[in-house]
Amino acid sequence: MDIPDGWARSADGEALERTYRCKDFAAAFAFLTRVAAHAEAVDHHPEFTSRWNRIDFRLTSHDAGGMTPRDVALAKAIDALADRSTTDHDPTSS
Repeated sequence: MDIPDGWARSADGEALERTYRCKDFAAAFAFLTRVAAHAEAVDHHPEFTSRWNRIDFRLTSHDAGGMTPRDVALAKAIDALADRSTTDHDPTSS
């Protein structure tokens, strides 16, 4: 399974993970709102944590016991929903 650029396989190999950083809390909330609307439409929901302007995503298909093509598709959709206020962030620099 091809992993989209910017995403990484989790340590357990069962999920895709990526961290985004936005310019501020409002931009992060707006980004999560766009992701939530898409997730509802496709009935596939990401795990995420949000801390002020940082959002950590983990995509896995619990019913399948790990990562599936649906997670790859959701990763690509999340990337497409990012805007100028959303940037990649290297979590090792926090």
